[in-house]
Amino acid sequence: MSLKKWNGTLLVGISMALGVAGGYGFAYQRMSGVPGTASEQNLNSPGERKALYWYDPMYPQQKFDNPGKSPFMDMQLVPQYASGAGDRASVSIDPSLTQNLGLRFATVTRGVFDSSLDVTGVLAFNERDVAVIQARTTGFVERVYAHAPGDVLKANAALADILVPEWAAAQTEFLALKRNGDADLLAAARQRLRLTGMPAALIAQVERGGKVQPYLTLTSPIAGVLQELNVRAGMTVATGDTLARVNGLSSVWLAVAVPESDAGSITVGQAVEARLPAFPGTTLNGKVSAILPETNPDSRTLRARVELPNPEGRLRPGLTAQVRLNRSSEQSVLWVPSEAVIRTGRRALVMLAEDAGRYRPVEVQLGQESDGKTAISKGLEEGQKVITSGQFLLDSEASLKGIVASSEEESPLSAAASNFHEADGQIVEINDKEVTLAHGPFRTLGMPGMTMTFPLANPALIQGVKAGDKVRVAVSQTDDGLRVERLDKSGSPP
Repeated sequence: MSLKKWNGTLLVGISMALGVAGGYGFAYQRMSGVPGTASEQNLNSPGERKALYWYDPMYPQQKFDNPGKSPFMDMQLVPQYASGAGDRASVSIDPSLTQNLGLRFATVTRGVFDSSLDVTGVLAFNERDVAVIQARTTGFVERVYAHAPGDVLKANAALADILVPEWAAAQTEFLALKRNGDADLLAAARQRLRLTGMPAALIAQVERGGKVQPYLTLTSPIAGVLQELNVRAGMTVATGDTLARVNGLSSVWLAVAVPESDAGSITVGQAVEARLPAFPGTTLNGKVSAILPETNPDSRTLRARVELPNPEGRLRPGLTAQVRLNRSSEQSVLWVPSEAVIRTGRRALVMLAEDAGRYRPVEVQLGQESDGKTAISKGLEEGQKVITSGQFLLDSEASLKGIVASSEEESPLSAAASNFHEADGQIVEINDKEVTLAHGPFRTLGMPGMTMTFPLANPALIQGVKAGDKVRVAVSQTDDGLRVERLDKSGSPP
């Protein structure tokens, strides 16, 4: 090899060695956190919380000056910040990014909360407006008029003619006593006619005309729908047989299905507005007349009854209606736009806007909801600002940071003290001092799923759980490591 080629090769080798050494030095500078490096500027830049040190949640007594992977577990070290508990319990966003994130705000307002509940209803017969037609004596059906169940009848509409042989003999005796002129005997005979079931109108007709009238014409005492007609020509009827049944239409019932979650706000006498698709543009007004004592087990609804007048007979059972139950509150209450409420299934949250671009999840107790507004019975104060758009993004960020929503009645310190880290798991072994769990990842700690043993904060935690149970576990960070604060039999396997 010539000297010229050898010198070129030597220069290339020296350049590569210098490049490797420079790259290693640069990487080492980044990992070491030498002041002035990009890593240090990102971690402790102005306006961000300063990390005092990093630690492994399983070995919190060991502190590290720089971020990285734990030497004890296969997980990243967790930073411990210098900010106070009030900061740890909130999410901080640069105010200049508020518009970019699409955040919108609303003020907690106090005022009289008039609400309404929109439900569905079905028209039904008024079961109190029923006429039952029975045979008062034994007889034979001679004629049945042209009616069938479902027909709408007028009052006193004829249904059937019945021959009553017993009446012929009684009427003959009555007319003979009338010709004799004995007033006392005539009165006694008239009373016997009544006892045979003869209508007063028929008795008067016999007395005026002087002729025997052995036929009874069954008529409908009220106007309405013929529900039953149990007579046929030639059949024999006995005393007490039900021959017909008529349901009046002068008023109808509106059966309203109220969700059980709103059942407590329904009262007798409450104003109701009903709109029927059959009569567009027509609004019917009524009041709740009764609240039935049982709920529907399938739809989980409570049935309320509204009585509606029907003077024209247009309202027919079976028609559906859109019903609005108007609810008026005389007391002044706090309310927020309904879109500001985050419902998790077990509780309700709002994101409270604080000073300097900080946002904190607050647990609230909800009241009535109507027209895009929700009453707040506990958790907020008048004049506070809540997020109405973009709150789910902030709530997700708070969850990732392990920030637990607290009531406004709690101090920031107590809110931070309840900053638990949660995961799903399955109990492998448990006693009154510790529990061995096969748990999923603690996302707020950056801890992957594994099987390990935790001390119990309270021996009472073992009550109601046993080995093999799937649980939701909540742990807190102590000076000695992670400690189980809560075990709920509601989780799923990791």
